[in-house]
Amino acid sequence: MAADIFPRKKPANSSTTTVQQYHQQNLSNNNLIPAPNWQGLYPTIRERNAVMFNNDLMADVHFVVGPPGGTQRLPGHKYVLAVGSSVFHAMFYGELAEDKDEIRIPDVEPAAFLAMLKYIYCDEIDLAADTVLATLYAAKKYIVPHLARACVNFLETSLSAKNACVLLSQSCLFEEPDLTQRCWEVIDAQAELALKSEGFCDIDFQTLESILRRETLNAKEIVVFDAALNWAEVECQRQDLALSIENKRKVLGKALYLIRIPTMALDDFANGAAQSGILTLNETNDIFLWYTAAKKPELQFVSKARKGLVPQRCHRFQSCAYRSNQWRYRGRCDSIQFAVDKRVFIAGFGLYGSSCGSAEYSAKIELKRQGVVLGQNLSKYFSDGSSSTFPVWFEYPVQIEPDTFYTASVILDGNELSYFGQEGMTEVQCGKVTVQFQCSSDSTNGTGVQGGQIPELIFYA
Repeated sequence: MAADIFPRKKPANSSTTTVQQYHQQNLSNNNLIPAPNWQGLYPTIRERNAVMFNNDLMADVHFVVGPPGGTQRLPGHKYVLAVGSSVFHAMFYGELAEDKDEIRIPDVEPAAFLAMLKYIYCDEIDLAADTVLATLYAAKKYIVPHLARACVNFLETSLSAKNACVLLSQSCLFEEPDLTQRCWEVIDAQAELALKSEGFCDIDFQTLESILRRETLNAKEIVVFDAALNWAEVECQRQDLALSIENKRKVLGKALYLIRIPTMALDDFANGAAQSGILTLNETNDIFLWYTAAKKPELQFVSKARKGLVPQRCHRFQSCAYRSNQWRYRGRCDSIQFAVDKRVFIAGFGLYGSSCGSAEYSAKIELKRQGVVLGQNLSKYFSDGSSSTFPVWFEYPVQIEPDTFYTASVILDGNELSYFGQEGMTEVQCGKVTVQFQCSSDSTNGTGVQGGQIPELIFYA
């Protein structure tokens, strides 16, 4: 078996492939004795060094990694570790160095510690979604900055409304301001999705407060209220408290008053918050008076509505026109492809309306990436006969990554004669975002870069 891992002859494939295969086998620490003269099999110091990864051969220290009951014993080589980390250098060669053969590390997961060792020994970054946060913790603890940066980049590229709240909490813990800002961008633009995600209930109290204080949350206040109650229920379970109204108020504390209940629509308050049981009778009465009375009572709740986000509009035509025989629909698809240079969140499209008086349209809008539908909605809009554009919205804003083409489509049903765009631009600068356009093969009604429908993309950035 040793000959399979340390072959006596160099295989036909490159030595890099051999080392990669060895890494994969050695993740479980096979502790095999290498073949004689194995050093001659690998032409570079990097490859020879990589053979020592998770290998007991010449190991002069061992780590017992993980919490009690879930530990793993991993071999190490002090010189290699000291070259890769100033913390290991101080641990093994500093003035207060301890000469221990075994070092216990209960606060790092074994998989994360192995990922860090693989980087130090092999100069390879191997990250996975389920261990990247633990790997970031290890990289921060042992001051391995390039691995930490790679972890942050991995988290940024995998950031979505589903995990943004949890990553916000972790980014503050790890003091990563760039990641924190990216998390806030997602949470603000896709607030309702983020608040309804399972991850929201996993955040700590400090992060909960910061989200409830957020002025730019793009969400209805009833959604914020429901999310806070869901968090309180899970927090009661974490603290082994009975699921009672009193305990929910207890774990929420003063954060309850950060929910801007007086700014809810009256129906949302009457049918939701007022009947939730979380409010006292006096609080419920005072809020009803706030809605209806000329002299409004003083409230502990914040009564000023959140600012939310102001959508930006990218207009791709320089002019519009109408003719007696254009623009007709009859169930055909108008479509255009676009790409951006920064992450944005598409909230909807601006569409043209009737060119011969007021009319109502039914619009099925859709957003796709490489054939996969990311968002769609069926709604109606009323056009007043002018050449203005009329917004049609997705249910939730759709996250758009940079440097990838997406397909925007609409199928309209209504007055067949409408305005259409002319003198289309292939590139439009909209604030700090550059948008590129190209024709779509999905378009069966004539819309393209130079003219047609979908004159505007409505987005948050």
